[in-house]
Amino acid sequence: MTSKQRMLAAIQGFDPELEVDLATDKNIFSDQWRIKNKTIALSPDKTERFNFITPKGSLSMVLQSNSQTSWVTEHLIKEKNDIEKIAEFVTHPLCDVAAVNQAAEDFGERGLVRGHIPGFEVYGQPGCWQDACCLYGTEKLILAVYDDPDWVRELLTILQRRKLHFIRSLKGARYDIIELGGGDASTTVISPKIFNDFVAPFDKTLIDEAHQAGQRIVYHTCGGMMPILEDIAAMNPDAMETFTPAAMGGDVNLAEAKKRIGDKVCIIGGFDQYHYFTGCAPKQTRNHVRQCFEAAGKDGGFILSPSDHFFDADVELIRAYADEAKRCSY
Repeated sequence: MTSKQRMLAAIQGFDPELEVDLATDKNIFSDQWRIKNKTIALSPDKTERFNFITPKGSLSMVLQSNSQTSWVTEHLIKEKNDIEKIAEFVTHPLCDVAAVNQAAEDFGERGLVRGHIPGFEVYGQPGCWQDACCLYGTEKLILAVYDDPDWVRELLTILQRRKLHFIRSLKGARYDIIELGGGDASTTVISPKIFNDFVAPFDKTLIDEAHQAGQRIVYHTCGGMMPILEDIAAMNPDAMETFTPAAMGGDVNLAEAKKRIGDKVCIIGGFDQYHYFTGCAPKQTRNHVRQCFEAAGKDGGFILSPSDHFFDADVELIRAYADEAKRCSY
């Protein structure tokens, strides 16, 4: 088994009959929780329906995918009482510590070994709020905060319970850092009040439990961060990301962020890959690397990184980025 295969198998019990991308999804099953998928269309985007079969009825979601990403076109939770089936029958993944450690051994010192708290089956994300948005829809969940806050808290608790089960199995796993959070918790999407009332209380418990298991957490908030910098830091993660600049749709002033929270938490991100991994001269990429370092690198506690995922890049510019980053020291 290759190191990549070992890492893909790091969550026990994925369903071998389910045709999904195991690089991103590990779906587990039981006699009371089966997942069946059917391809509806292949063009222009692959479209699949996933049925979640339980003794008390089925749930379903529809995903579309292209070569870069996947997105939900029909959410799993359609009626509020659907969460009762999830609470009673959803499976709970566990970390295969031996598989993670062997993959980490194979990878060696080439970089950080990074994982994430599992999202919901088939399609979800690490944070409780972000996971709920994937299942119910972001706009509907925001409205439910005002119309039925107790129901929202019940849903978040169900999702939190599943994540805690996984986190407790992480003891001894040689991850360098594990991702939590999600962009729907950013202030590009929700208000600071919603963050503090419905995001932080649930995700902070996960962070505390991860620390009990000997793991480090990076809290991922791609989008607006400046109004809640201190609120995220107060959850006590070991690092925060992505510090997306305004030129990419975020709101982060990296120097100000460093001044406000740089002594409390490691900062990861800040690099504008949209403008400096394509369509510019290597000198411009190098200058941007240097600007990021000058803004946030003083006294350490800064890991230069692109602001979230990227799909297009010029190899020459990635080389310039890496080479200039090596030259930055404090």
